[in-house]
Amino acid sequence: MFPLLSSTHPTNNIKITVRDLNFYYGPQKALENINLDIPSYQVTAFIGPSGCGKSTFLRCLNRMNETILDTRIEGTILLDGEDIYAPEVDVVDVRRRVGMVFQKSNPFPKTIFENVAYGLRINGMKDKRKIAETVERSLIDAAIWEEVKDRLYESAMGLSGGQQQRICIARALAIKPEVILMDEPASALDPLATKKIEDLIQKLKTEYTIVIVTHNMQQAARVSDVTAFFYLGKLIEVNETQTIFTKPQLKQTEEYITGRFG
Repeated sequence: MFPLLSSTHPTNNIKITVRDLNFYYGPQKALENINLDIPSYQVTAFIGPSGCGKSTFLRCLNRMNETILDTRIEGTILLDGEDIYAPEVDVVDVRRRVGMVFQKSNPFPKTIFENVAYGLRINGMKDKRKIAETVERSLIDAAIWEEVKDRLYESAMGLSGGQQQRICIARALAIKPEVILMDEPASALDPLATKKIEDLIQKLKTEYTIVIVTHNMQQAARVSDVTAFFYLGKLIEVNETQTIFTKPQLKQTEEYITGRFG
């Protein structure tokens, strides 16, 4: 659907393939006939007005919508060519491979260390030294180690909102996902904390495939390589971000980006 983009990573292919996707909340169709390729080691941004289906679609990518009663999905989502909705596929494994960072930072009421170690422990890691090494590496990768290295055994609830969000990113990184989904990760943060998250996203894409939902079009323009515009449950247009923001192919995309509606 769009040309493959340059990457700092040696491989450059499609990580997630979505074909003919429909999604329903009860009888209501929330997503209609979505077809999209998400490239490896790039940042793909979903934009569109509130209620257009972008967060619902994001949650389809790691089967998070299954936690909502009376929902139904049709179509295919392939992760490295494997159907993540196939009956034999373990949903826990899908969510390990495709991590999630939510709009509101949601640290557990535990220490900073235990927040990051949580996923390791529930995945069966018992080696204390390996856990400690992984926690440190994850905090470094989430660009927060220097701020918390002397406070690891204090409650994560005492951190600022921006720091809490980076702790949540570290928690996601600890279990070594291949894809990181971010649902408006900076919407509740001040401009300085937002910049730290955006800088972090740019750094992380060298090792991870990242998909971000954002209501902030300037943010999409700053951080993403590919932008997909959604409206009323449909994927309207997808292309390289620079093209979407400077030469959109469809009038509807242009009107949204220039603020004529939405």
